[in-house]
Amino acid sequence: MSGLEWESQRVFLAVLRSGSLSGAAKLLGIAQATARRRLDSLEAGLGLKLFTRTSTGLVPTETARGLVQHVESMALAADAFNRMASAETDVSRGTVRLTSSAFLGVEVLPGLMRDFHYQHPALKLQISITDSLEDIARQESDIAVRLVRPREAEVLVRRTGALRVGLYASAQCLERYGEPASLEALRRAPMIGPDRRSADLRRLVEVGLCEPDQTFSIATDDHLAQLAALRHGLGFGLCPATVAATYGLIPVLADSFGFDVDVWIAMHNDLRKVRRIAKAFEALAEALTLYLD
Repeated sequence: MSGLEWESQRVFLAVLRSGSLSGAAKLLGIAQATARRRLDSLEAGLGLKLFTRTSTGLVPTETARGLVQHVESMALAADAFNRMASAETDVSRGTVRLTSSAFLGVEVLPGLMRDFHYQHPALKLQISITDSLEDIARQESDIAVRLVRPREAEVLVRRTGALRVGLYASAQCLERYGEPASLEALRRAPMIGPDRRSADLRRLVEVGLCEPDQTFSIATDDHLAQLAALRHGLGFGLCPATVAATYGLIPVLADSFGFDVDVWIAMHNDLRKVRRIAKAFEALAEALTLYLD
């Protein structure tokens, strides 16, 4: 493996992601013939076949699937290297990688980053929307916004406030089902909640919303899908007050139910030396604090 070039491994990863040589070439901005040559070189160097050619594209072999995690880690490390190496005294240039949960990344953060983006239009923002936790300590991301306090070593952490979460319904839902008089009555009404994500169910049990054996009329582990079901009147469900106000959702049992979820922003201590990242961190932390106030 010592003689294998990273450029060939990048082609391997791009083929995995796109399913074809032409797709890999587009992702990397190279000619298809170059992509084919690099993949052939990688397979020759390994002495292995990494893909099976079919009428629908390139299908990874079992060996290739086993290498995915390693090459993904190398890609993240290379990205982190390039972001650090491209640090300039001018805060308005370079790249900042931000990661957050899907719900925050879609419903909250884009609006909060608007002013910063307008002030620094040449600064590239890489936004990783995922419910898995990218490793800040390994600098897989520059800045992370999380609903659980980061515990990694050498990481700067700041609490920006809390989302106030309550029960909500759309006007159509209340028109059809009426407003429940109590939590007990609510449990007999159509409810939106998790499907198989046990951590979410445990949280709902802890805050007193449901019983451990609760079943939901609309069940999905995707928080954005839960919000969509809530907005379209399929049932009663949880929502942060700030997001609910955006969509005109109506509070339900506001005097008897609600809880706070802390919001944290974090970055690696070393990145405080990189002006563009430090500036983005402070701007987002300030915007989150104002939003959650």
